Amino acid sequence: MTASRRQRIEALLREDPGDTFLRYGLALEMAQEGEIDAATAIFAALATASPAYVPAFHMAGRHLAASGRIAEARRFLRDGIEEARRQGQDHAAGEMAELLMELGAHGADD
Repeated sequence: MTASRRQRIEALLREDPGDTFLRYGLALEMAQEGEIDAATAIFAALATASPAYVPAFHMAGRHLAASGRIAEARRFLRDGIEEARRQGQDHAAGEMAELLMELGAHGADD
């Protein structure tokens, strides 16, 4: 039986639990499988790591928005835009700003 993508990532993480890219990949797989809370926890850990992993903010915002958790999505996106600008990642900041605009920058649920 062939291991799933998630199983392969989890196996690699057992060898190197601190690998940022693998942790990000695991969170993407979890989100795709509907495990939004678990994925968001990983994205949040990556976003608050030193240095913060900017793509984690974007994916957290995207997946939270898709699951209807708009206020949380906005918070991740706002923080991500700030961090991306701090790191000189203008393209990433722009992508998150576009998503934030799609969600509405402010809402009754914030």
